Amino acid sequence: MSENFKLVSVDASAGRTELHDQLGLTGCEVSVNTLPPAAAVPFVHMHKQNEELYGVLAGRGEIWIDGEVVPLKAGDWFRVSPAGKRAIRAAQDEAMTFICVQTKAGSLEGFTMTDGVMCEEKAPWL
Repeated sequence: MSENFKLVSVDASAGRTELHDQLGLTGCEVSVNTLPPAAAVPFVHMHKQNEELYGVLAGRGEIWIDGEVVPLKAGDWFRVSPAGKRAIRAAQDEAMTFICVQTKAGSLEGFTMTDGVMCEEKAPWL
């Protein structure tokens, strides 16, 4: 297997799995989280430098952000600025599974179309 590749499998029912150590991440922090019904992250937090991108993979819940409660459902994605004070919880009657990607705000220098480099190799399915 290529040294440019690492694969891990995550059990979403494990509660919280941080992937930085498992994958050797160097540009972002990624966690996969499942909150049981009525469970919540037990603290409000913000960051000094890092923005967070959340994606709700399954279930429902809500985020408290700067004093406002925003409902969440599977398929929702949202970004929180470093200074945003936040807390998240699952719905009273339903678990919520979400991914959180944390990276330094303002650090993205290119996107797929400006950072990507086309290669001559062909994948076996092309």
